[in-house]
Amino acid sequence: METLLIVDDDVSLLETLTMHFEEIEQDDGQPRYQVVTATSAAAGLKAAQENMPSVVILDMMLPDRTGLEIIEEMKGLCGDARIILVTAYHDMETTIRAMKAGAFDYIHKPFPDPAALDLVVERALEYRQLSRRADEVHRENAVVRLGDIVGTSPSMQQLVKEIGKVASSTATVLINGESGTGKELIARVIHNYSYDEPRPFIGINCSAIVDTLLESELFGHEKGAFTGAVAGKPGKFELAEDGTVFLDEIGDMSLMLQAKLLRVLQEREFERVGGVKRVKLRARVIAATHRHLADEVDQGRFREDLYQRLKVITLVIPPLRERREDIPPLVKHLLERINEKVHKRVTRVPHEVMERLTRLPWRGNVRELENVLTRAVVLAPGDVLRGDDLPALEATPSGPMDPHRAPGAAGGMFAAPAVDDVSLIPTLEEAERQLIARAMAVTKGHKGRTCQILGISRPTLERKLQKFGLAQGQGPQVHPYPVKDAS
Repeated sequence: METLLIVDDDVSLLETLTMHFEEIEQDDGQPRYQVVTATSAAAGLKAAQENMPSVVILDMMLPDRTGLEIIEEMKGLCGDARIILVTAYHDMETTIRAMKAGAFDYIHKPFPDPAALDLVVERALEYRQLSRRADEVHRENAVVRLGDIVGTSPSMQQLVKEIGKVASSTATVLINGESGTGKELIARVIHNYSYDEPRPFIGINCSAIVDTLLESELFGHEKGAFTGAVAGKPGKFELAEDGTVFLDEIGDMSLMLQAKLLRVLQEREFERVGGVKRVKLRARVIAATHRHLADEVDQGRFREDLYQRLKVITLVIPPLRERREDIPPLVKHLLERINEKVHKRVTRVPHEVMERLTRLPWRGNVRELENVLTRAVVLAPGDVLRGDDLPALEATPSGPMDPHRAPGAAGGMFAAPAVDDVSLIPTLEEAERQLIARAMAVTKGHKGRTCQILGISRPTLERKLQKFGLAQGQGPQVHPYPVKDAS
């Protein structure tokens, strides 16, 4: 039996919900829920501490405090309970604040009947169980594997947890990651874990189709809408039905289409090109991009209102070079798939070959790793992956490097002169600070370009800026690392 805590100052609603949930039975005929109620924030916190509920349904506006104000305190009292915020507000700011505060989901009231809460409560319980399993895996330091998502790094373990939470919600999701990190894979996993029965997953690459065709592909068109439209055609939003629409590389979408997409997400309705009939959007929308949309907004290339609408839930996939401990399990997983595909049995990877694989830069991320392994498997004469079958890739900066060159010098940006006086050689930490500061100076503070130059992700850059006191624009002390001509 699961304990359900409901905190609301509407006594009539409490009675209705209590009666509804107490009537729900398990397969063995026993009650599914024990319901505990409270009419104020103080009483709710006390009830949470005494009853350790599995799920909390928390009203936004309470007599003594708001639901937003007590979410964090509530989570501290009842451990891993999932908190569902009930609100009469429909603004995006409230939604974002609720999710950031730790709410599992939010629903708007008044709702038609108590049964409207059944699905979200069940999903909250499912995610709680998934999260507990993920925690056990984390403690055992085992490989996290959800579908084709494989890894031992803390960042991937955290991503799996976040996917579990996202899959239990219907909110729009934004996936950010470099090319080749597996953004569509993450989207498909979210889709597969969101529904008990098969539903359509419809993907479209926004950067691969010109505007005029992209509009028709998304919204569909009526007969005669344009030259060549000899018949009506449904778009991706219609074809997805009650499944998922995946908008890949949404950062490359034109401002005109961004405006139309924003309207669709706001109104949950659209019209076909050349049509007047309103069509309901029933599908969930997952968007992905390799761009830093905050920077794109600053440059006027992406609408801020659409960005705010998309980023309610944001998943960041770290590049492979920042989670090298994931490479060995990834190699094993990919070899299984590749062997089946090309009908080979290359299963043994010598230590020195694995060591080399973990030291390569992998600028193309998992996609590049899979391509390299596919080539090596095809060329392998036996069951051993040979170093000779690996392409000659550029060594990672963590490997041997000319002592008279600074990291990144091969790209023509930084150069360090030969130094005879040891006292002039900076510490590794100071050198890193100097490089980040100078990269920010060359790009005039453009964080997206800085990340590309340094080969790091946006979260890593933000962390380094805070660490070195550069977040507010403090410059480094003068040091003999001259910046080459940016041209």
